Amino acid sequence: MANLNYAKKELNLKIVYYGTSLGGKTTNLRSIYAKLAFDRKGQMMSLATDLDQTIFFDFLPVEVGEIKGWKLRYHLYTVPGQVYYNASRRLVLRNVDGLVFVVDSQQERLEENIESMYNLRDNLKAYNLNLQDIPMILQYNKRDLPNIMAIKELEAQVNTEGYQYFESVAIRHIGIFETLKKICQLTIMAQADALPSV
Repeated sequence: MANLNYAKKELNLKIVYYGTSLGGKTTNLRSIYAKLAFDRKGQMMSLATDLDQTIFFDFLPVEVGEIKGWKLRYHLYTVPGQVYYNASRRLVLRNVDGLVFVVDSQQERLEENIESMYNLRDNLKAYNLNLQDIPMILQYNKRDLPNIMAIKELEAQVNTEGYQYFESVAIRHIGIFETLKKICQLTIMAQADALPSV
């Protein structure tokens, strides 16, 4: 749910990167953070567990500007990839405005990707939300590895509802900003009609 800061005339939007452990969620955010201008980003925070981590930071997009007089600020989060930390995953989804589902393209990770998609749906239900209610982009990551599945196969297995997708190699910064730009656009569009003018 978008948060309006009336004092600063800011619209705060929360985008969560979801998916399996070691699929590239954290790499996405670290790469984005590294490339953003210093004056356009807040401090990156990390909540580490024994085997996994959740990271988040906020940023002010350069090219988007304002909508109806509101300045935009995005808050980007990752969830811990391990289902073991499901309570944390669910908590991070609270008040989510947009989702990036990061898919590990390797053949041996298919079942984990499917399980993570089901887990996402279940965790949204805790907030009386359906996946169809929230803008989402899929990102097929690790496209540079030799043991990856074809996009057509991944689409049939993971993306059964036909969400827009991008291919990526997050560790080499390929596809991460295209994914981010699109989810930011979709998230703004979903909020635009409900925004009051200032």
